[in-house]
Amino acid sequence: MAKAAAKTGRSPYQCGECGWTTARWIGRCGECQAWGSVVEIGAPKASRVTAGPVSSPATPIAQVSAVEAASRSTGLAELDRVLGGGMVPGAVVLLAGEPGVGKSTLLLEVAARSARSGQRTLYVSGEESAAQVRLRAGRTDALVDELFLASETDLSAVVGQVDAVKPGLLVVDSVQTIAHPEVDGAPGGVTQVREVTGALVRLAKERNIAVVLVGHVTKDGAIAGPRMLEHLVDVVLAFDGDRHSGFRMVRATKNRFGPADEVGCFDLVDTGIVEVTDPTGLFVSRHTEPVPGTCVTVMMEGRRPLLAEVQALVGPSNAPQPRRTTSGLESSRVAMVLAVLGSRVGIRLNDQEVYVATVGGVRINEPVVDLSVAIAVASSACGMAAHPGLVAIGEVGLAGEVRRVGGLEKRLAEAARLGFTKAIIPAEVPNWSREMKPIDIQSKYGLKVYPAADIGNALLAAGING
Repeated sequence: MAKAAAKTGRSPYQCGECGWTTARWIGRCGECQAWGSVVEIGAPKASRVTAGPVSSPATPIAQVSAVEAASRSTGLAELDRVLGGGMVPGAVVLLAGEPGVGKSTLLLEVAARSARSGQRTLYVSGEESAAQVRLRAGRTDALVDELFLASETDLSAVVGQVDAVKPGLLVVDSVQTIAHPEVDGAPGGVTQVREVTGALVRLAKERNIAVVLVGHVTKDGAIAGPRMLEHLVDVVLAFDGDRHSGFRMVRATKNRFGPADEVGCFDLVDTGIVEVTDPTGLFVSRHTEPVPGTCVTVMMEGRRPLLAEVQALVGPSNAPQPRRTTSGLESSRVAMVLAVLGSRVGIRLNDQEVYVATVGGVRINEPVVDLSVAIAVASSACGMAAHPGLVAIGEVGLAGEVRRVGGLEKRLAEAARLGFTKAIIPAEVPNWSREMKPIDIQSKYGLKVYPAADIGNALLAAGING
């Protein structure tokens, strides 16, 4: 085969991830380094294509009706928020997440609510039997007459179930367990996943059925299967959360029908999954009196501002290398803030152990947390509590300056809504509102605003002058 290919100048093997070709099969792609993605391709097709019959004549875009593409609510406002208003008929949604995060529980709840609204729904499970899904449905109160269950691992059987039930919503759990009868390879392989997904996409478009696919992830958190899988579907959702907490988030990484930066919040409980419309309370502690070593910031999850509390504990150490421990924060950024505190403000922590963590297990990756980390650490080191009702918003630079951050208006509005009365912000306010100055911010949101040019000014504004 390889000799024939060399004579014709054709490479018979191609990577399903990046399209790299080779004359012989290898287990790992030489371009993108993906394992098991190199598959044999068929004979080259004719370069010239003749005209054929069209499915429907081309129509001026203004005359195309958009009624059929109107979104329908899933019954979960948080999921509708991420999808851009609801599920669009004919759309294919891929929901990916780690094992045990609650993907099946979430989609069973979506299927049940869809059935309650009068839309016939088909839930196909390739990982569990129908009786096992029924047990979970009884626990989560998802027993609805219009919800049909099937346990299938063959694509032709899935299509047969669709023909029999004629659903408006199809849930397939999961795409890695379904096998195409005319394609070689084990279920979950690169070729199988690509062909099964392509067939389900065609099914959704031809019959105007909304399809939700459950996808597995690799140990690195990427969606298992070929990269082409994400290109085939209309919406890609990432479902994640801390294994030790019931809090879950749904993020849209691709959305053809709405914003791709929205976030939905849920809580996984014994009776199923419930929406969390105001998750801020999960990440902020309620103290009866000011406590040294705490400071609240406002992070952005997509377009949603969320308040999060940073706590720090500084204590003496006899070890030659004092411990630096972080939880929910990037250790490198915390180390940078500690260095700035020592060099620019004079708070030496060389012989001190420092523990910095977020409340509620939330993870903050954006630089806006720098200022709250600096205030919390300085507060614990000096034994002085920051002003009550204070939020700190800003990035700290290596020179000790407080840099501006995006979305300041949304962050301040959320802090004011939750009853905070003081805010430390960068002195250089970004142009999120024309000709608006800190005094205008104060009058608009009812917050007493402290513009800080550097970290020293920020600590004084927070009431820490040690």
